[in-house]
Amino acid sequence: MSSARIALRRAGTVTALAAAGVLAAAGIASAHVTVHPESYAKGATDGVLTFRVPNEEDTASTTKVQVFLPTDHPVLGVLVSPQDGWTAKVTNTKLKTPVKTDDGTITDAVSEITWTGGKIGAGQFEDFNVAFGQLPDDTDQLTFKTLQTYSDGKTVRWIEEAASGDEEPENPAPVLKLTAKGADEDAAAPAASASPAKTTASAAASDSSDSTARSLGIAGLVVGVLGLAAAGFALARGRNSGTRPE
Repeated sequence: MSSARIALRRAGTVTALAAAGVLAAAGIASAHVTVHPESYAKGATDGVLTFRVPNEEDTASTTKVQVFLPTDHPVLGVLVSPQDGWTAKVTNTKLKTPVKTDDGTITDAVSEITWTGGKIGAGQFEDFNVAFGQLPDDTDQLTFKTLQTYSDGKTVRWIEEAASGDEEPENPAPVLKLTAKGADEDAAAPAASASPAKTTASAAASDSSDSTARSLGIAGLVVGVLGLAAAGFALARGRNSGTRPE
């Protein structure tokens, strides 16, 4: 086999691997359980959190979703939006440290919300809306550990937390960033109009996941172009060497 053909074959392999890597990375980025919006102002009041749960199994449906709310920095005044086909069970817990508010002292708060009875099929996602009265103002983020149970009995535990500076874990828990008061009002505004929805998994990717996929796509195309350019150079070089006298 000539060096030109070898170069062309290698270039094709590099391009295929780059494309496969891009698609795999995009799929991973869109499969996580996430909370929207991604941030709220500390102490924000009267807002909505949307937990987006995509189905990542091809042969099973999601039949149960459990979201655990932190009680060391409790979310106050939690209300669950009715969800077609789903039944929500809300669990309250006595707080170790009561929270003082303008309306009095709060001694208990919601610690878990469990949705059952519905179904999220392959290639679909579901949005679960939770309204709140007030977010804490004494922490920089809230972690909502989540369990996702499938019809085949499998349970995915979205409970891992990334350490500062580390890469995202395999099964990250949804995290809500809390910013300085007044700094994130515009970002939180769209949450008020959030509504339950079902669509394909491709539409389920968040804006941050889309940005990551686009960046990876550009990188993959660059690698492919470079590989093809190298192959073309090798082919031209092989033709030139074939016209030289021995």
